Amino acid sequence: MGQIVGAALVSHHPGLFQTDEFRVQAGAGADSDLIPGYDRLRAHIDAVKPDVLVIFDTHWFTTGFHLVDGGEGYSGTYLSDEMPWYLHGQQYAYKGDPEFADLCQTVAEERKVAAMAIHDPALPRHYATINVVNKLCRGERVVTVGNCQTAKTQHFLEMGEVVGEAIRRSDRRAVLLASGALSHKFNDLDWVQKNPRIYHQDNVSDPKNVASDLEAIELFKQGRHDVVLERFPEYRAIPWEGLGGHYLQMIAALGGAECQAKGEVLSDYENARGTGNVHIWFEV
Repeated sequence: MGQIVGAALVSHHPGLFQTDEFRVQAGAGADSDLIPGYDRLRAHIDAVKPDVLVIFDTHWFTTGFHLVDGGEGYSGTYLSDEMPWYLHGQQYAYKGDPEFADLCQTVAEERKVAAMAIHDPALPRHYATINVVNKLCRGERVVTVGNCQTAKTQHFLEMGEVVGEAIRRSDRRAVLLASGALSHKFNDLDWVQKNPRIYHQDNVSDPKNVASDLEAIELFKQGRHDVVLERFPEYRAIPWEGLGGHYLQMIAALGGAECQAKGEVLSDYENARGTGNVHIWFEV
C-alpha cells in the first residue's frame, strides 16, 4: 500500500533561476531566502525517502479535464514563452511514472471525476514543473498534475482525492509539491519599486494581499486547513495562483478539511512581480 510521506507549498518564480550575482543585486546586496529554502526543503524530502514527486503545476492550464502527465520521461532545454529574455536555457531530464498516471485515471473514472492521463511525449513542459524539478528532484520519478481553469474549488478537491486514493492503491512513497504562489496579482508594467530589496513584501502588489497571505501562513503553521478551506472563496477572489488549485489538490489528497498537518515555514515570505511566495513543508 502506498503512502504520502510529505507535502509542501513551493515557489517556482523565474527570478530564482537567474545568476547569483543578478539575484544579489536585485536583493540590494542579499540573495532571496527562497534559494537556501530549497535546500531546507530538500533536507525534509531526503528524510522521508520518496520514490515519486507529484507536482501540482499552476502553469499547466487545462480546459474541460484534469490532466495527469503519463510520460515515460522528459529531457531538453526549456525556454519560457512568457519571458524568454529572462527564463531560458533551463536544462532538464527526469523520469515519469506512466503506471501511476494511469492509476489516477482509473480512480477518476470510478468516481466520475473528469480526468485523464496523457502519454504523448510531445506534451509541452511548464516552468512550474521544470524549475521545481531542477531544484528538488534527485532521481525520483515525477508526475505532474495540471490546473484545470474551468474547475471550481470543489472540482480541485475531488481531483486531489483521486490522487490521494491512487497513491494508496499503489506501492509508491510520494511527496506532494504544490508549485505556485499564494496571492498572484502582478504589479503593473509601469510599477515603481517601493523597497530597494525587490524580494521585500512591500513590493507585493497590494498590502491587503500581504495581510491575507500572512494570515494563511499562520493557519498553515497551526494545521488549520479546515479554516483555510472555509475561507477559500476569499483566497480565490484575490486570486491565489492558479485559482489555488495547487493547494486544493494537495490538501485534498491529504484528507481535506480533516487534515491537520502543520506547516513548517522554510523561507521568508517574498515578493515576485507583485505575488506572494514562500516555501512551507507539511509533516504528514
